[in-house]
Amino acid sequence: MTIRSRGAERSGPQTVSIVTGLPFKPQLVKAVFRDVTSCAVSRPAAWAAASVTRTVLTEIIDGARSAAAEETRKRLTPKDLIAAIDRNVEVEVGSAWYLHSPTFHGLMGEVRNADGALLSLRERRGARTPSGVAGAHRFEAGVRRLLGSRGVRAVPAMVRDLDGIASVFLTALARDAAKVVREGGVKRFGSVSLMVPGEPIPAPPLKDPLFALSTRRGDGRTVGRDDVLAAVTMQLFGDLRQRAITEAAELTRDTFAN
Repeated sequence: MTIRSRGAERSGPQTVSIVTGLPFKPQLVKAVFRDVTSCAVSRPAAWAAASVTRTVLTEIIDGARSAAAEETRKRLTPKDLIAAIDRNVEVEVGSAWYLHSPTFHGLMGEVRNADGALLSLRERRGARTPSGVAGAHRFEAGVRRLLGSRGVRAVPAMVRDLDGIASVFLTALARDAAKVVREGGVKRFGSVSLMVPGEPIPAPPLKDPLFALSTRRGDGRTVGRDDVLAAVTMQLFGDLRQRAITEAAELTRDTFAN
């Protein structure tokens, strides 16, 4: 029997194959994390974040592809993106990008200040460019690979929107993962319990695997895989959240020890 060292596992054919299959490379993920935190990022964490971003973009692209198929098109356009979001509220992510894309102009509704005056688009965007918008171009190669893997093409405006959504989503994911490290766990789980006056408050469902991520293990200087998975519970919900967590966990489970 051949015993392989941990170093051999990390650099062996299996590792190369897994990384090659990710449209968003771990190096890009780490660059995004560096934009929002000084924490180190473990390799499993980078892979997990890349996997989650792939899952989210795949769901959006598949929804847009279905919309385009109804018009017998394989080339996606921005209106297919709008249709995908309208049909599946779970994929409405990276909303900070919406104010910077012509695709979403007119769909955001009116915003007024405290005096009731209508805010211009420039005022709504704010003085500073939201984190993730400026670096959206870095995601173009990965988005095109992902489009190809789903058997579709997209017009440049659609590619730009997918770049922006991916960048803003991953930036927010990185920020929340860093917060998990800083606070020692998830401090703002979204849960609702029905209460009856005069009766004790029901205990939380401790067997729910998502609650297992609320208590953190590890040092306070490195973002780990479970920190990323915990951040997913803040950014996503419903079936998409569960699928993203499952796929990211499966990607890293066989190669890295928890």
